[in-house]
Amino acid sequence: MAKKKSSPKRSSKLRVGIDLGTSRSAISASNGKRKFVESYVGWPKDFISEKVLGKSVLFGQEALDNRLSLELCRPLEHGVIKEGTSRDEEAVNQLISHLIELAEIQEGQEIYSVVGVPAESLRANKLAIKRAVEDYVDSLMVVSEPFAAAYGRGVLNNAIVIDIGAGTVDFCIMHGSMPTDDDQRTLVTAGDYIDEHLYAMLKEKYPESDFNLNMVRKFKEEHSYIGKTKGKIEVEIPVGGKIMVHDITEEMGRACESILPAVLEHTMELIARFDPEYQGLVRQNIILAGGGSQIKGLDKAIEASLKEDGLCKVSVVDDPIFASADGALALAKDMPDDYWQNMLDE
Repeated sequence: MAKKKSSPKRSSKLRVGIDLGTSRSAISASNGKRKFVESYVGWPKDFISEKVLGKSVLFGQEALDNRLSLELCRPLEHGVIKEGTSRDEEAVNQLISHLIELAEIQEGQEIYSVVGVPAESLRANKLAIKRAVEDYVDSLMVVSEPFAAAYGRGVLNNAIVIDIGAGTVDFCIMHGSMPTDDDQRTLVTAGDYIDEHLYAMLKEKYPESDFNLNMVRKFKEEHSYIGKTKGKIEVEIPVGGKIMVHDITEEMGRACESILPAVLEHTMELIARFDPEYQGLVRQNIILAGGGSQIKGLDKAIEASLKEDGLCKVSVVDDPIFASADGALALAKDMPDDYWQNMLDE
């Protein structure tokens, strides 16, 4: 995509919300376009690879499907742009350019973008996000992902949002105003942590089986649960080149449960920070967002644990892939002019 600073005079404004995630990234635009892509960027390893693929760069699932022919990059680690290598920085730049292309922005449009990042990385990551995005937008605001999800749902007071992604679990309490740093928390024991934990347990149980972390991630996305599950979870894994059925029921449950204690601890800590007169309202307005919110039984497990200290209600967003991007778009539409950071004036 052509960089915005070289574009002609703008004739109209387009509002976009972007959720840059460790595993998936999404964009929602005021022209009605909503797209997501797995957060992978890949370049052909050599001229043979480029001839076979017919492209100089691949994104998302297409990159994953052709990873043996690519130099594959997953440039977001714990939801933060990796630092230290020019390749990672280039990958983030390419990923953002690709997302904006997917939104089908017309030449001459001004782009006003709200970008969501993990809660506690907001301050440290804000400059890196700005550097990555500034060539493609005219004005920018960076917010936390759980705040964006809360805004999109219209939950602005007496609530706590828990956004469970691949790289981080992010918490944000809402009290009728913009959340401060003290209102937010981030854990790095999230979806990737579950994958690694499950992989290690399966390797121990089935040492002769041949599988990789990507396969384990797919098992989790299809079968994740906490508590009880109906029947066995059985998957096909090759052993010595022969496909065999493996029972991974117990390991799946234990891996998913591994993030629960820290989630409960941080949830209670944030509730305790709330004005005591309103803590009861907050306990009945806990919202799960992000891909990890789809773990079967997670909402009920949190409810059961917190009900020991009083009434509690946990709900799950309807569309975890787009919840933060849609919320960021809603914020971009409502944002007063003096809140925007104008890139062209810098």
